[in-house]
Amino acid sequence: MNPRRILFFSLVVLISQPIIAEAGAPPGPDDLETAVTLMTKIGSCGSPTFSPDGTRLAFVSDLNGVPQVWTVPTEGGWPNLVTALGDPIWKVSWSPDGSWLAFSLDPGGGMNSQVYLTHPDGTGLRRLTDGGKENNWLGDWTHDGRALMLASNRRSADAMDAYLVDPTDGKLQLITQNQGFGRFTDVSRDGRHALLYRMLSRGDDNLFLVDLANGHETLLTPHEGPGSFHGAMSPEGRTVYLLSNKDRDLAAFARIKLSQNNRPGPIEILAARDDAELHSFEINEQGTTAALVWNVAGRSELTFLDLATLQLARAPDLPAEGVRGLKFSKDGNLLAMGAAGAAAPLDIWVLNLKEGRFHQVTRSPHAGVDLARLVRPELVKFLARDGIELSGWLYRPRGITGPAPIVLSFHGGPEGQELPSFLHSEYQALLSQGIGVFAPNVRGSSGFGKKFVNLDNGPLRVNAVSDIKASVDYLVKAGIADPKRVGIMGGSYGGYMTMAGLTEYPELFAAGADFFGVVNFETFFAHTEPWMAAISTVEYGNPKTQAEMLRQLSPLYKIDRVKAATIVLHGANDTNVPVVEAEQVVDSLKKRGIRVEYVLFPDEGHGFAKTSNRIRSTVSMVRWFVKYLKGSDDNPAH
Repeated sequence: MNPRRILFFSLVVLISQPIIAEAGAPPGPDDLETAVTLMTKIGSCGSPTFSPDGTRLAFVSDLNGVPQVWTVPTEGGWPNLVTALGDPIWKVSWSPDGSWLAFSLDPGGGMNSQVYLTHPDGTGLRRLTDGGKENNWLGDWTHDGRALMLASNRRSADAMDAYLVDPTDGKLQLITQNQGFGRFTDVSRDGRHALLYRMLSRGDDNLFLVDLANGHETLLTPHEGPGSFHGAMSPEGRTVYLLSNKDRDLAAFARIKLSQNNRPGPIEILAARDDAELHSFEINEQGTTAALVWNVAGRSELTFLDLATLQLARAPDLPAEGVRGLKFSKDGNLLAMGAAGAAAPLDIWVLNLKEGRFHQVTRSPHAGVDLARLVRPELVKFLARDGIELSGWLYRPRGITGPAPIVLSFHGGPEGQELPSFLHSEYQALLSQGIGVFAPNVRGSSGFGKKFVNLDNGPLRVNAVSDIKASVDYLVKAGIADPKRVGIMGGSYGGYMTMAGLTEYPELFAAGADFFGVVNFETFFAHTEPWMAAISTVEYGNPKTQAEMLRQLSPLYKIDRVKAATIVLHGANDTNVPVVEAEQVVDSLKKRGIRVEYVLFPDEGHGFAKTSNRIRSTVSMVRWFVKYLKGSDDNPAH
C-alpha cells in the first residue's frame, strides 16, 4: 500500500559539479529536467538478509533500472547481480542452509505478487506460486529451512490465507483460512506450532497459536476495541514476544508465557516508553536478545533488551534518522538494517554487537547531487480547529525566509506516517526549484498512539479533511507560505486527501498532484482487491450499510468545486486503487475545462518502481508545480 522504490549502486559517469538550482533563480526547461532527473535517480537498497555464515548479504536494488536481487560481502564491496528480470522485486530471504534465495516479484508492478526461488549465484530459478492473478506474499523461512511461510488469496479473492510451502516440490499447504488478512510470523523450532497474525479490520488484529497437526487455534491477544499486535516465538516455544498496545495507547514490547498445554498467560509489558511507540523488533536466533526500534515522533531509536535479565541498553547512535528491516546474523553477532534520512538515501548498515560499531555496506549513488546541500526538515507542531495537536515536517528551500511557494504532501495509509526520509526524493526535487514542502501527520496517522490513529475512522474522516485547512492556516499565519502559491499532493490515500483538499477548500490551492488516489469510495470498494475491501469497512465505512456517508466523503461528487490546475498520475496495473479512480477525475475536470494533465504508466501498479517511470513522474510533477506556483509572464499561477 505504500509506493516502494529501490536503488543501490550506479555505473554512471560522475558529474563534477552538483546540478541543484539555486533558490530564487528561475530554471530553464533543460536545467529543471536535469536537476530533477539526477535527484530522482538517487535510489535506495533494502531487504537485507544474511547468508548462514554471516559473510554475505542479499538485498534488493534497482541498479539496472528495476528492483532486483543482489549479494554483497558483509564488510562491503562490489555487489553481484543475482536476478535480471523485467518486473520489480520487493523482498528477498536467504534460506537457513544457504542453498536458496526466496524472493517476491510483482508482475507489471501489480498486487499479484509471485514467489520464486533461485540459488545465490542466480542459477536454478523457478517459481513456487501459480503465476496467475492471485496475491501471494512472501514470509520468512522456518528455522529449519524446510518450509517458507506464505500468505495467499488463491482460495478466495477476499481473504489472505496462511500457507506453508515446501521448497523442494513447491507444494503449498493451506494451514489456516482467514476472513480478511492473515499470515504466519513464526514457526516453532520443533515444527509443531505456528504464530498467526490475523487482521479482520484495519487497526484491529490478533495473534493466534496454531497447532500445525490439526489446525487448532488458540487466541493469544483477547481485547476489546482497536488493538495492534505482532509477534515471534522463543527458541523453546514456551514464550511469545510481541508488540502490543492492549490496554495502553502507545505500543510497547511484551511477552506471553505459554503453559505446558499451551494456554496463554497474560500480556506482560517488558519495555515501554511514554514518549515513543514501539515500531518493530527482532529476536536473535539464540533467543537471548531483542532489538527494539522506537518511533519518536518519526525518528528511530534503537535499544537492546536482554531477555534473561530484562535489562535495557541503548544502541550506538543510528547512522540516519530512520531504520527498518532489522535482521540478525545466525550467530547473533551482527545486526543488519536499512537506514535512511531526509538527506541520506536508504542504505544497508551492519552493527557489530561485540565491537559496538556500525559500518556501511551499500552506498546509493548520487551522481551530480551534493547530499550535504540537501534540505533537512524541521518538526513543527500546530493545532487543528478542534484543538488537537498535529505535527508535520517542514522543508524550506535554502535562502528563503519569507512567504514562498509551498506544496502540502499527504502520506498514504491512511495509517501511514510522514518520516524524515529520502524515500521522498520528490521533496528534494521540488526544493531544488525553490518550492517548499510541508508533510503533515494529520489525525489518523500512525506513530502517535492508538487513539490518534483511529480519529479518522468512518464519519470522523471529515475531521481529518479539516486538518488540511488547519495545515494551510498554520503555514500562512507563520509567514511560511504565500497564500496565493500553495499546492497539494499525495499518493494512494494521500491522493484522496489531495482531491479532498481541492474539493473542500478550492480557494486555498493553486495546483494539485493526485498520485493514484481514491476519489470515489463506491468504485474503490467495487474494484479494489476483495481482501482489501474486506478489511477496510471500519476504516472507511461499509458500502452496504453506509453508502450515503461514503458518497458524501468521496471527492468525486464535489469535483465541480475544483479550481486548481491538477495533474493525475496512475499505474495501469494498479489493483489496490484501480485506474478507474484516475479516469473519473480526469474526465470530470476535462468536461469542466479545468487545467488537467493525465500521466498513465502502462507497466506500473500501485506506485512507480522502475527508475525511468520515477523520473517521468517526478519531472512531470515538479514541472506542474513550477508552472502553477512559481508562474511566468505568460502562465501565471493564478
